[in-house]
Amino acid sequence: MINRLKFLYELQKIDEQLDELEELRGDLPKTVEELEAQIDEIKSTISEKEQQRKESMKKRKENESQIEIASESQKKFKAQLYKVRNNKEYDALTKEIDHTEELITKHEAENNELADLSKTLADEIEEIKPKLAELSDEIKKKQNDLKVIVKANEKEEAKLNEQRKKIESQIKRGDLSAYLRIRKAKKGQAVATIKRSACSGCHNIVPSQRQLEIRQNNRLFYCEYCGRILVSAEISESVAV
Repeated sequence: MINRLKFLYELQKIDEQLDELEELRGDLPKTVEELEAQIDEIKSTISEKEQQRKESMKKRKENESQIEIASESQKKFKAQLYKVRNNKEYDALTKEIDHTEELITKHEAENNELADLSKTLADEIEEIKPKLAELSDEIKKKQNDLKVIVKANEKEEAKLNEQRKKIESQIKRGDLSAYLRIRKAKKGQAVATIKRSACSGCHNIVPSQRQLEIRQNNRLFYCEYCGRILVSAEISESVAV
């Protein structure tokens, strides 16, 4: 049982050191993550607008093709007007001419709208690009700053992670689950010692009888106030991390 308690306390001490190394990075990881999200959003916006422009250009070409076909048909219908033999044929041809004229007018109007849309999208893209460039420069700087900090502590962090891995492998699954759950809930500290008759985690007094039981090192005890795992001075003094 003593080893169970030692392993948990040792894991806590290693995690504290890893937390300190993490704190040296400050807000840089979060800042980089936020910048990446902003850059992705802007890139997505630009991509959507460029896609809209492509679709607009494609539609304009289709309309131009329809205008050309309608114009050719209109020429033929107008040429046939000189060969009509009766009012019925004349009316039919003029109806076709009017129809092609409507088609041409419709497609030309749509193309004008699409041209305006394409210009608006192009202007919006050009307006966004400087912001993208600005964020790209900023994230490069932040990433370099973060890389310098990570590099400076790389060996120490690797050593601690290796130690943590070895210790974690010796801890019972149930104990480890409890440790991780408490560590998450208490923002880092899952194992506490008794200092001046109080829990070092929440500073509430631990009853004398419970202190005696904890010093026996024969089972896991939890602080009745904060829920942290409590270990005796014997355990904490025996762990050199």
